[in-house]
Amino acid sequence: MNSPQRPSARTRRPHLPECEKPPQSNPTSNDLESSLLQIFTDHHHTSLRLRETTVIETEKAKKEAARLADLLVDKVNGGVQESFVNEKRIEMEIRGLAASIVRFMKQSDQWLTATHSINTAIKEIGDFENWMKTMEYDCKSITTAIHNIHKE
Repeated sequence: MNSPQRPSARTRRPHLPECEKPPQSNPTSNDLESSLLQIFTDHHHTSLRLRETTVIETEKAKKEAARLADLLVDKVNGGVQESFVNEKRIEMEIRGLAASIVRFMKQSDQWLTATHSINTAIKEIGDFENWMKTMEYDCKSITTAIHNIHKE
């Protein structure tokens, strides 16, 4: 099984502008070569357009992905930012309440000191009053005893 012999493959030649192309000698070879060159050129241009289109679509996809990521980050950060603001507000309220508690504790301590002083004064008054009653009773007893002695 011998297959027909194929012509040897030619190496690729870069696409040359018309002014740089070598002159052709054989007219049928010229038509075949020009057809092949045309096919190669068309293929090359199609590949370039496809690459450009792919690059453009890839860039669009990247931009869309970046925009989507930004939107997602903004959405998530919006809640986080709101929570952060609320947390700061709560911390300020806590500080204010802590200051009020300290102030009320000092005021309560002052009131306790004042009431203790009043209680002590009242006790002293009660003690003085009790002493006075005792003195009065003693004086009456002495007076009664002197009267009894004087009458006898």
